[in-house]
Amino acid sequence: MSEINPTGEATNIGTSGSGDVLIDLSNIPLKPLGKREISQLEMALIIGTLYRPEILELIHDPVERSTWVDSLAVAAGAYARMKAGLPISQIAEELGRSETTIRSHLNMKTKAGKLVHETYEKLKKGELKLLIPFIKAPAAGIEDQIKVLKEELEKQRERNRELEVRVNELTELLKHRENEVQVLKEEVNRLQSEMEAKSKELNTCIDSNRLLKERIDGFVKNLYKVLEELQNTLSTR
Repeated sequence: MSEINPTGEATNIGTSGSGDVLIDLSNIPLKPLGKREISQLEMALIIGTLYRPEILELIHDPVERSTWVDSLAVAAGAYARMKAGLPISQIAEELGRSETTIRSHLNMKTKAGKLVHETYEKLKKGELKLLIPFIKAPAAGIEDQIKVLKEELEKQRERNRELEVRVNELTELLKHRENEVQVLKEEVNRLQSEMEAKSKELNTCIDSNRLLKERIDGFVKNLYKVLEELQNTLSTR
């Protein structure tokens, strides 16, 4: 059967012989056009990655779940927007993360980024069909699970937006302090230049005084010599 998912796209949902729920995500747009298709690809990447056995095991821990779900959401959101041709700066702004974080996910330097890339490759090959155990909830309950996950994601995003604002405030404060330090450095440099100029002026004055003293000493010496000659002349008369 076909069911409408939270993005507005029809998703094929069926049941296996054992009663498990089978979700076929092979019709998700791989190169989305517009926000609606970006949202479809983003959600498919999140769901397709979340239901991997190792991730299901990982998110049993509430602490790990909170961190992992947020990281996965950012990686999936970044990947979907990248496939739509959005620049890194716009992706970072829309997801409330730094460009460095976005690049780390897209370059598969993070575990979430690697897993999302693998999920996308499965989508690309038409191999992403999820078999979900039908134990506690009927197929219609999948939407409720997705809704809960989206709410948790939004809470994490809001916390991260608050942290981003705080980081920006601290960054601005740091820039302000750096500007003050730069002004002080420039003032110190100006004073040093003035001191060097005064030092040169003082040295010039010292040299001038030395030359003047030498001239005076020479003049006095010559004056004594003339007086001595004059005295000798008077004595011979």
